[in-house]
Amino acid sequence: MPTHGVAITVPEPHGSVLQQARERFGDPLAHAIPPHVTLLPPTEIDAPSLEAFEEHLDVVAGSQAPFRMTLAGTGTFRPLSPVVFVQVSSGISQCERLEKAVRRGPVERCLDFNYHPHVTVAHKLSEEQLDEAFEGLADFRCTFEVSSFELFHQTDDGVWGPLSSFALEG
Repeated sequence: MPTHGVAITVPEPHGSVLQQARERFGDPLAHAIPPHVTLLPPTEIDAPSLEAFEEHLDVVAGSQAPFRMTLAGTGTFRPLSPVVFVQVSSGISQCERLEKAVRRGPVERCLDFNYHPHVTVAHKLSEEQLDEAFEGLADFRCTFEVSSFELFHQTDDGVWGPLSSFALEG
């Protein structure tokens, strides 16, 4: 069954900076996953359900206003999960509202952990590589306008790409 996810894409030039950093830290998924803030983690959605889900996402986007997001500094989920991320320091409540609204639709997905908006920059690497990522982006900071979110699809080769974009119009 096809795997999809919903996310806020980190725009250019910031997205390229974070993707190149993820490559530099040795994360093999750097080329397959664009920098993003997840709203719905990878979820199997069959073709008949996809149309209803896209209609739901359109309603969600229409009810939410654009907002400014700031990414600043790093954080980690260690020791629970071998992840280093860039923190969302502004725009957290808007991400939380979007995430809840997305998951209230026709596609249900239980979360493995409580929702915490972030941008992953290193995942399942050695402790040294995770430390390098944590320290290497500690001073990273950017601010941008979030005016949409995307429905992503994972291709057979494991690469994630946008399928549809939904403009925030609330």
